[in-house]
Amino acid sequence: MALRFSANLSWLFPELPALPARLEAAAAAGFGAVEAAWPAGCPAQELRAAAERARVRIALLNAPPGDQEAGELGLAAVPGRQAAFRQGLEAAVHYARAVGCPRIHVMAGRVPLGTDRAAVAGEMETTFIENLKYTADLLSQEDMIGLLEPINNRITDPRYYLNTPHQAAAILEKVGRPNLKLQLDLFHCQIMDGNLSRNLETYFPLIGHIQIAQVPGRHEPDSPGEVNFPYIFELLESLGYTGYVGCEYAPTGDTLEGLGWLRSYWESRGLQHGGTSKAAK
Repeated sequence: MALRFSANLSWLFPELPALPARLEAAAAAGFGAVEAAWPAGCPAQELRAAAERARVRIALLNAPPGDQEAGELGLAAVPGRQAAFRQGLEAAVHYARAVGCPRIHVMAGRVPLGTDRAAVAGEMETTFIENLKYTADLLSQEDMIGLLEPINNRITDPRYYLNTPHQAAAILEKVGRPNLKLQLDLFHCQIMDGNLSRNLETYFPLIGHIQIAQVPGRHEPDSPGEVNFPYIFELLESLGYTGYVGCEYAPTGDTLEGLGWLRSYWESRGLQHGGTSKAAK
């Protein structure tokens, strides 16, 4: 079965200022789904109206990151910020419900400034588990999925708490809730561990969403880099992956011109523009 791709509106079409315009551009490019970081400043009704006009699904949204001016990037594992985390999560659920989005990325957050990672690791894990149980209970009332994404601390964010799929899997096992899943960004996974084939096979039962970008530049999948994406796409098909593959990369130039890799994928699978079967016509 051919893969389904989601345009990350926080990264793609940066030449357009507003999320609804980016959504419409993604639909015109053939995407059937979109995703985004926390859509601050974009009213839910505007994004939903754009999605309905374009007949595009909103596949994933991030929960609010916290106080970014103070250096926060997520709150779920940050001790002392539980009340702010819950308030942000409730805002994310309200927004996701309004736009028909079934998945929320719950960002773990950063090791607090001035503290040693090893010294606070136990407290952060305890906080994370407690907040994730609260998350699972809240999302179960909405039939939504919560996602945990490991972010590399070698290049992208040295202070981020959740860094590897192994760490995320251990947390998910301790929480033990079926509506919490792994969001596996292959950019981060390659930087932290490589071994993408085995990691995908090992953690496949936990995966609720996948994201892609070439390494190390974080550009289009067919830009120069370490990852053989045609092979990865074939592997995901062979594993029976039916979720979305989020395109979370920085275009090297014009977004549309850089989507040759996606048009080639569709063509190689006998699909027309947009990833639908040519036989359907």
